[in-house]
Amino acid sequence: MIQETIVTTQNTSGEVHIAPMGIHVLPDEYLIMPFRPSTTLDNILSSNTAIINCCDDVRVFAGCLTGRRDWPVQSTEKIAGYFLSNALAHHELELTRIEQDETRPKLFCKVILSVNHAPFTGFNRAQYSVLELAILVSRLQLLPWEKVASEIEYLEIGLDKTAGERELEAWHWLMEKVAAFRQQANPS
Repeated sequence: MIQETIVTTQNTSGEVHIAPMGIHVLPDEYLIMPFRPSTTLDNILSSNTAIINCCDDVRVFAGCLTGRRDWPVQSTEKIAGYFLSNALAHHELELTRIEQDETRPKLFCKVILSVNHAPFTGFNRAQYSVLELAILVSRLQLLPWEKVASEIEYLEIGLDKTAGERELEAWHWLMEKVAAFRQQANPS
């Protein structure tokens, strides 16, 4: 199973890096598979740690993809690092083994500590729409425009029916990124 999460890591200078990432949930561990090049990958390899943040504020996902990475964090308990202040839960991880790959290495991690901060009450359709748009935005260079446009049109249905202020703000940030991509691809 893959869960859409926010991964926080830090470099050797202690600078926090926040990135959305689909994490593979295995029976006794998590599998993180960042594409090269990746700040997250570099940080995990240098520290042997990572923090998975379970978050229902879709602005964090959209923000990371649109240059808005300044989210409040708090110190972790068992490993050196930080978790998102608005995380519903976080998992402090230690890297246990690596399967090397030129494009996408596999980082297997064990949980050192899991902490629940608040209950998860579920996603509304707008939150789902923003998450799916965030994934599309992360792959704009890989997908044909017709596919992207069709997906956006469908995702707008859920957004229009259930969005609150957070979801509308996140959607706006992502659509700005889509418009900039289209402008760069088709300058007229």
